[in-house]
Amino acid sequence: MSIRLGVCYYPEHWPETMWDSDARRMKALGIKQVRIGEFAWSRIEPSPGDLRWDWLDRAIDVLARHGLEVVMCTPTATPPKWLVDRHDDLLAVDANGRPRAFGSRRHYDFSSDAYFEESQRIVRLVGQRYGNHPAVTAWQTDNEYGCHQTVVSYSAAAQRRFRLWLRARYGSIEALNTAWGTVFWSMEYRSFDEIDAPIGTVTEAHPSHRLDYRRFASDEVVRYNRMQVELLREHSPGRLIVHNFMQMFLEFDHYPVAADLDVATWDSYPLGALEVMWFTPETRARWLRTGHPDFASFNHDLYRGMSAQPFWVMEQQPGPVNWADWNPHPLPGMVRLWSWEAFSHGAGCVSYFRWRQVPFAQEQMHAGLNRPDDQLDVGGEEAARVAQEIEQVTQAAGALGQPRGKVALLFDYSAKWLFEIHPQGEDFLYARFAFEYYSTLRSLGLDVDIIPVEAPLNGYALIVVPPLPVVPDDLAARLQHSGAQVVFGPRSGSKTVSLQIPATLAPGALQEILPIKVWRVESLRPNVSEPVQLGRLQGHATHWRDLIETGDGVETLAEFADGHPAIVRHQRVHYLAAIFDAGLTQRYFEQLAQAAGLEPQRLPDTLRLQRRGGLTFAFNYADTAVALPQVAGATFIVGQPDVPPQGVAIYRPAQE
Repeated sequence: MSIRLGVCYYPEHWPETMWDSDARRMKALGIKQVRIGEFAWSRIEPSPGDLRWDWLDRAIDVLARHGLEVVMCTPTATPPKWLVDRHDDLLAVDANGRPRAFGSRRHYDFSSDAYFEESQRIVRLVGQRYGNHPAVTAWQTDNEYGCHQTVVSYSAAAQRRFRLWLRARYGSIEALNTAWGTVFWSMEYRSFDEIDAPIGTVTEAHPSHRLDYRRFASDEVVRYNRMQVELLREHSPGRLIVHNFMQMFLEFDHYPVAADLDVATWDSYPLGALEVMWFTPETRARWLRTGHPDFASFNHDLYRGMSAQPFWVMEQQPGPVNWADWNPHPLPGMVRLWSWEAFSHGAGCVSYFRWRQVPFAQEQMHAGLNRPDDQLDVGGEEAARVAQEIEQVTQAAGALGQPRGKVALLFDYSAKWLFEIHPQGEDFLYARFAFEYYSTLRSLGLDVDIIPVEAPLNGYALIVVPPLPVVPDDLAARLQHSGAQVVFGPRSGSKTVSLQIPATLAPGALQEILPIKVWRVESLRPNVSEPVQLGRLQGHATHWRDLIETGDGVETLAEFADGHPAIVRHQRVHYLAAIFDAGLTQRYFEQLAQAAGLEPQRLPDTLRLQRRGGLTFAFNYADTAVALPQVAGATFIVGQPDVPPQGVAIYRPAQE
């Protein structure tokens, strides 16, 4: 499959006299496709019904004249002021009952009937106008669904639609009362019309109520996106339809949204992510100007696992961003490294945000490929180099197939919501633990597929399951049939779908293949750890501990200092009763990989490898050169066996 570069462009931000020069320079740099229009509603329709297409017609024609393909966007992420004033129920409402005011972006409510209809109207109009334009080869729906914590709204419209959602889910109020356990604290309902949004309570609202509200809000995103997709397929047949998801953003379930698309794309900002995620100050300082070596890769593998065609990076960080608490600049070479890293994990396109740094408004401190004075920035120079190297790789290797690992990591969005609602320990963070499992696997040189819990499991040698509180009824049978080595994190199978403790205790339905019972749990403060002995290796447990009773055929492989099992195994199924330190986790995953018939190799923590299409890609995050292991007889297409700091090497191993 071909790989290409793209860029995000805003013709409405620049004098029309610059458009032709911009397009010509994009083409010369090696850009193939250009995304436009996602924030342009006020220019398309400055007043109700006053549609002004002429400027956008000309912008698309300029890009087309220079041989650039256009990714056209629906402009629904930024409803204009006149539309907000016309519909007072358009704005989302926060948990304190305050509407999200106009003046930024993503201020609409997914449940607003008025906005749903206005969105249908503008999507239909844009689709009719450009749906058959020969330069328009793809569409992006909206922009970054849920950004700025806008998935969940507590508006009157959302509450009304939530009641309808509950009626469809449970059928009768009696079934809901039983599922939720509303007999507790005298919370029983007589009808669905009595159920409000789960906010404003004296102490915590009912957890099952809260979890269902999160599920409902996620389904509202699916409904809204599906509306846009259906309209675009009607008016622009044969074009790809994509959406740009965000990095490690878990506020709605991306899998059903992606199922309606042709391509899942995501927006990659490794340095910004390092500042706003869970990373410690020491980790942030260490990877200050490179980003964590596994963070972008995690997202690449996540979105590859939900994309019908090769995923894209729709927005690649080209320099400093503006939205984190601190915004360092990338080291020279990192924009190139991030680009090739995306391609190595299966990307079909890497598109940079943005063509030129804008000198006004909220994002004026956000770098582009060009500086505000229109001189090529460092990121632009590195993008040009990537474009040249794409030609080298294409000539040497042809079209690249998609990566396929022998290791699967099962990922579940609703697990994050449940652990937020029922944390039991303040720092029990699903995203962090899933990432740390993934990072451990990557440190062993293993390629990883991140897939949904419902995905087919055949063909994998090792299946890793981060803490999974709600287990599908058929998962145990599918895991057994897969023949893989399987490992579960703590708290797996600990809740039913309605957020109750299973009748047989945790791990619930997994007891078919793992005959244990978790009879007590405890959360551990950040300054507390429990010693663990795994063979001759001494480690420790943090965050959490499950206390386990073992059944017939269950072997205890590691113990806590007080004698309770820390790691148990039944045949090919393993259970970790805690979150362990990095060294112990790596050692155990290494043993699992070996038992699965794989060949793990411990890599320096600054070096990462990925395989695609018969090629191996190497990435050096270190400040010093690194010598690649096991490259005797390899044919190098890009780079050499000694990879320089922030460098890339692409080679065909000798056995290939």
